[in-house]
Amino acid sequence: MKVFGFAGYSGAGKTTLIERLIPIFRARGLRVSLIKHTHHGFDLDRPGKDSYRFREAGASEVLLAGGQRWALMHELGDEPEPSLQEQLARLAPVDLVLVEGFRNTDIPKIEVHRPAAGHPLLHEFFPNLLAIASDMAVAHSPLPRLDLNDSQAVADFILVQTGLA
Repeated sequence: MKVFGFAGYSGAGKTTLIERLIPIFRARGLRVSLIKHTHHGFDLDRPGKDSYRFREAGASEVLLAGGQRWALMHELGDEPEPSLQEQLARLAPVDLVLVEGFRNTDIPKIEVHRPAAGHPLLHEFFPNLLAIASDMAVAHSPLPRLDLNDSQAVADFILVQTGLA
Protein backbone atom coordinates (compact mmCIF):
# COMPACT_ATOMS: atom_id res chain seq x y z
CA MET A 1 0.00 0.00 0.00
CA LYS A 2 1.19 3.50 -0.76
CA VAL A 3 0.98 5.91 2.17
CA PHE A 4 0.84 9.70 1.96
CA GLY A 5 0.22 12.19 4.73
CA PHE A 6 -0.97 15.68 5.53
CA ALA A 7 0.33 17.88 8.33
CA GLY A 8 -0.71 21.29 9.50
CA TYR A 9 -2.24 23.21 12.33
CA SER A 10 -5.86 22.74 13.33
CA GLY A 11 -8.14 24.74 11.08
CA ALA A 12 -5.68 24.83 8.15
CA GLY A 13 -7.97 22.77 5.94
CA LYS A 14 -6.44 19.28 6.05
CA THR A 15 -9.75 17.47 6.42
CA THR A 16 -11.45 19.55 3.72
CA LEU A 17 -8.60 18.93 1.30
CA ILE A 18 -8.60 15.18 1.95
CA GLU A 19 -12.38 15.11 1.55
CA ARG A 20 -11.97 16.66 -1.92
CA LEU A 21 -9.08 14.35 -2.88
CA ILE A 22 -10.74 11.02 -2.11
CA PRO A 23 -13.32 11.24 -4.95
CA ILE A 24 -10.53 12.22 -7.39
CA PHE A 25 -8.53 9.13 -6.46
CA ARG A 26 -11.65 6.95 -6.58
CA ALA A 27 -12.49 8.28 -10.05
CA ARG A 28 -9.05 7.04 -11.16
CA GLY A 29 -9.94 3.56 -9.95
CA LEU A 30 -7.91 3.64 -6.74
CA ARG A 31 -9.06 2.09 -3.49
CA VAL A 32 -8.41 4.60 -0.69
CA SER A 33 -8.38 4.34 3.09
CA LEU A 34 -7.64 6.96 5.73
CA ILE A 35 -6.04 7.10 9.14
CA LYS A 36 -6.66 10.25 11.16
CA HIS A 37 -4.65 10.96 14.27
CA THR A 38 -6.15 13.11 16.97
CA HIS A 39 -4.53 14.52 20.09
CA HIS A 40 -7.94 14.79 21.67
CA GLY A 41 -9.96 11.98 23.14
CA PHE A 42 -12.80 10.77 20.97
CA ASP A 43 -15.64 8.32 21.20
CA LEU A 44 -17.71 6.75 18.45
CA ASP A 45 -20.23 5.55 20.97
CA ARG A 46 -22.99 7.25 22.90
CA PRO A 47 -23.93 6.62 26.51
CA GLY A 48 -26.84 4.21 26.77
CA LYS A 49 -26.07 2.33 23.54
CA ASP A 50 -25.34 -1.39 23.92
CA SER A 51 -21.77 -1.12 22.64
CA TYR A 52 -21.06 1.73 25.05
CA ARG A 53 -22.43 -0.32 27.92
CA PHE A 54 -20.22 -3.29 26.95
CA ARG A 55 -17.09 -1.10 26.94
CA GLU A 56 -18.07 0.49 30.23
CA ALA A 57 -18.51 -3.02 31.66
CA GLY A 58 -14.86 -3.74 30.78
CA ALA A 59 -14.82 -5.36 27.34
CA SER A 60 -11.39 -4.96 25.72
CA GLU A 61 -12.88 -4.83 22.22
CA VAL A 62 -16.35 -4.34 20.83
CA LEU A 63 -17.05 -5.05 17.17
CA LEU A 64 -20.20 -3.54 15.70
CA ALA A 65 -21.41 -5.29 12.56
CA GLY A 66 -24.22 -4.41 10.21
CA GLY A 67 -25.26 -4.82 6.60
CA GLN A 68 -23.35 -1.74 5.39
CA ARG A 69 -20.27 -1.48 7.65
CA TRP A 70 -18.47 -2.78 10.68
CA ALA A 71 -16.33 -1.04 13.25
CA LEU A 72 -13.94 -2.42 15.84
CA MET A 73 -13.38 -0.38 18.97
CA HIS A 74 -10.34 -1.34 21.01
CA GLU A 75 -9.84 0.04 24.49
CA LEU A 76 -6.17 0.89 25.09
CA GLY A 77 -6.37 1.01 28.85
CA ASP A 78 -2.73 1.13 29.99
CA GLU A 79 -1.37 0.12 26.57
CA PRO A 80 0.61 2.74 24.61
CA GLU A 81 -0.97 4.31 21.56
CA PRO A 82 -0.23 2.11 18.52
CA SER A 83 2.27 3.46 16.01
CA LEU A 84 1.25 4.41 12.50
CA GLN A 85 2.90 1.20 11.21
CA GLU A 86 0.83 -0.89 13.64
CA GLN A 87 -2.32 0.86 12.51
CA LEU A 88 -1.46 0.41 8.83
CA ALA A 89 -1.05 -3.32 9.45
CA ARG A 90 -4.66 -3.47 10.67
CA LEU A 91 -6.10 -2.05 7.44
CA ALA A 92 -7.37 -4.15 4.57
CA PRO A 93 -5.13 -3.76 1.50
CA VAL A 94 -5.87 -0.71 -0.66
CA ASP A 95 -3.96 1.28 -3.26
CA LEU A 96 -3.49 4.42 -1.19
CA VAL A 97 -3.73 5.21 2.51
CA LEU A 98 -4.06 8.90 3.33
CA VAL A 99 -2.88 9.92 6.78
CA GLU A 100 -3.98 13.07 8.57
CA GLY A 101 -1.68 14.01 11.41
CA PHE A 102 1.29 11.92 12.57
CA ARG A 103 3.67 14.82 11.84
CA ASN A 104 6.66 12.95 13.26
CA THR A 105 6.28 9.78 11.21
CA ASP A 106 8.57 8.84 8.37
CA ILE A 107 6.08 9.11 5.49
CA PRO A 108 5.89 11.66 2.69
CA LYS A 109 3.54 14.53 3.50
CA ILE A 110 2.11 17.79 2.28
CA GLU A 111 1.95 20.68 4.71
CA VAL A 112 -1.45 22.37 4.62
CA HIS A 113 -0.91 26.01 5.52
CA ARG A 114 -3.03 29.16 5.62
CA PRO A 115 -0.84 32.23 6.20
CA ALA A 116 -3.87 34.21 7.39
CA ALA A 117 -4.14 31.90 10.41
CA GLY A 118 -0.81 33.25 11.67
CA HIS A 119 0.89 29.92 12.35
CA PRO A 120 4.53 29.32 11.38
CA LEU A 121 5.44 26.87 8.67
CA LEU A 122 6.24 23.32 9.79
CA HIS A 123 8.61 22.23 7.03
CA GLU A 124 11.73 23.33 8.92
CA PHE A 125 10.93 20.91 11.73
CA PHE A 126 9.55 17.93 9.80
CA PRO A 127 11.84 16.71 7.00
CA ASN A 128 9.28 14.50 5.24
CA LEU A 129 7.23 17.45 4.01
CA LEU A 130 7.51 17.51 0.22
CA ALA A 131 5.31 20.50 -0.61
CA ILE A 132 3.10 23.16 0.92
CA ALA A 133 -0.56 23.40 -0.05
CA SER A 134 -1.61 26.96 0.66
CA ASP A 135 -4.29 29.43 -0.35
CA MET A 136 -1.68 32.21 -0.65
CA ALA A 137 1.95 32.63 -1.63
CA VAL A 138 4.39 31.32 0.94
CA ALA A 139 7.56 33.29 1.57
CA HIS A 140 10.92 31.76 2.46
CA SER A 141 10.24 28.14 1.63
CA PRO A 142 12.32 25.87 -0.58
CA LEU A 143 9.35 23.54 -1.02
CA PRO A 144 7.03 23.72 -4.01
CA ARG A 145 3.72 25.46 -3.35
CA LEU A 146 0.50 23.79 -4.42
CA ASP A 147 -2.72 25.76 -4.64
CA LEU A 148 -4.84 24.52 -1.75
CA ASN A 149 -7.97 25.20 -3.83
CA ASP A 150 -6.76 23.16 -6.84
CA SER A 151 -7.55 19.65 -5.62
CA GLN A 152 -6.72 18.11 -8.99
CA ALA A 153 -3.17 19.54 -8.91
CA VAL A 154 -2.68 18.31 -5.34
CA ALA A 155 -3.98 14.85 -6.34
CA ASP A 156 -1.63 14.77 -9.33
CA PHE A 157 1.32 15.68 -7.09
CA ILE A 158 0.47 12.85 -4.68
CA LEU A 159 0.03 10.32 -7.47
CA VAL A 160 3.45 11.20 -8.90
CA GLN A 161 5.10 11.07 -5.46
CA THR A 162 3.59 7.66 -4.66
CA GLY A 163 4.22 6.19 -8.12
CA LEU A 164 0.49 5.74 -8.74
CA ALA A 165 0.36 8.23 -11.64
